[in-house]
Amino acid sequence: MTAQTDLWTVLVIVGLTVITVLTRSLFFISSKPWQLPSWAQRGLQYAPIAALAAVIMPELVMTQGQFIHTWQDARLFAAMAGAVWFFWHKGQGQAVLGTIVLGMAVYLPLHLGLGW
Repeated sequence: MTAQTDLWTVLVIVGLTVITVLTRSLFFISSKPWQLPSWAQRGLQYAPIAALAAVIMPELVMTQGQFIHTWQDARLFAAMAGAVWFFWHKGQGQAVLGTIVLGMAVYLPLHLGLGW
């Protein structure tokens, strides 16, 4: 059995490709420099920590669809250490990077060494 692609599927793929290329290249096509409004710049400052929280939180509170039911979980201690680091270094540069590094520095020995 051979798979065939119909014309509609090809048109949708081409259309989405064109839209994606246009929307991503508008910044380069424009001859005038433009600047984001101050409210958008302020909002983008929270993007890294929001993305980190969106990735980490589901993994932090659940294991295979079940809530964590023991305190002997390396993720809990790593998250607490990372949170303390972040709030202690919030106004300084590289607070998010330090959060990740410290969290992993706490997580790996507990997970690999103690088997938590």
